[in-house]
Amino acid sequence: MPRPENSKKDMAKKKNILIVAGEASGDLYAAQLIKELKELCPQIYFFGLGGVKMQEAGLDSSFNIVELAVVGLFEVLKNLKKFKEIFHELLKKVDLIKPELAILVDYPGFNLRLAKELKQRKIPIIYYISPQVWAWGSGRIKTIRNTVNRMIVFFKFEEELYKKENIPVTFVGHPLLDCVAAKMSREELFRQQNIPAAKFTVALLPGSREKEVRNILPIMLDTACLLYKNLPNANFLILRSPTVKEELFQDILSAYQLPAHLIHGLTYDGLRASDFAMVASGTATLETAILGKPMVILYKVSFLSWLYLRMAIKVPFIGIVNIIAGQCIVPEFIQYHAQPKVIASFIKDFLTNPQEQDRIKKILSEVKMRLGEKQATRKAARVIFEELQKYEN
Repeated sequence: MPRPENSKKDMAKKKNILIVAGEASGDLYAAQLIKELKELCPQIYFFGLGGVKMQEAGLDSSFNIVELAVVGLFEVLKNLKKFKEIFHELLKKVDLIKPELAILVDYPGFNLRLAKELKQRKIPIIYYISPQVWAWGSGRIKTIRNTVNRMIVFFKFEEELYKKENIPVTFVGHPLLDCVAAKMSREELFRQQNIPAAKFTVALLPGSREKEVRNILPIMLDTACLLYKNLPNANFLILRSPTVKEELFQDILSAYQLPAHLIHGLTYDGLRASDFAMVASGTATLETAILGKPMVILYKVSFLSWLYLRMAIKVPFIGIVNIIAGQCIVPEFIQYHAQPKVIASFIKDFLTNPQEQDRIKKILSEVKMRLGEKQATRKAARVIFEELQKYEN
């Protein structure tokens, strides 16, 4: 997509934009968006909340809210006082700076409340990365309709949903299409990481939060141990998120006798080198699908959080890959269904069934095609830049 020519007026006038993202994936996407917007208008001053990647891209943030990311309703309640403090401090800064525009990135528990406050202050709002309104019922749709000036969405079905609700929306495709790519072959990765050759390689992606890793990695490792008994010619690659300390992984791994290799910073290379993946629900499932790797989804939260989720979620699947496909192409082992014996049996049968592997890979390729075209972030930046020009004083 060609870049627009900026007028001298656009380049000279300083613009203040509030931007808020609260999770690792949102931090990544928002950082890319900040860079693209700065290309369009170098005079933009970004302030708000985010993580390290957003700060490196130019965000002025007094608190790394991504480090506070938690899973489950009751885990959130434990940190409620801190969230309230951050919320009110941010509003003080908003009132002082008076931004021309706000960009809210996913993180609906915080951002939809913030949207109501911004609406009262007559600050235009762009919502980048839609909350999962299809999963949580109509309440969030109402809030979005009353507060948000434009939704920018990653999925075609989201565009259709918002159009039906008469909410201004732009579908740009998914930014992951621009960044999900392996740099090394399996042989190069194995040589670099001193991993022996094996007939089967299984990747473990237990999440990007400490709580997720504590809950999910032991289930994955128990499953891997059972697999190893039946498939002794297998390797296991644990792909660590940079948002979780290595010490936690090492502490959990110390209880297992398993040929598992802990890998940091090479997630896409690790997935490319694998025949199958066990993935915690989230962005990683989409990254795995883009790379065409068959997988299972595992997830587990506290008992009380699970009861709340069971009552709140309105869709039959939690995996975005299944939601896009409109069918359960990726088995979901959630909460009490996350039984290592059952999961290991499924993976063993799959790895020894070439016909089923070909079938699933074909469907994953179709899912990737539904994500749109590349340069999604650049398209989103252009939409936001045009909205910003609308609201100039």
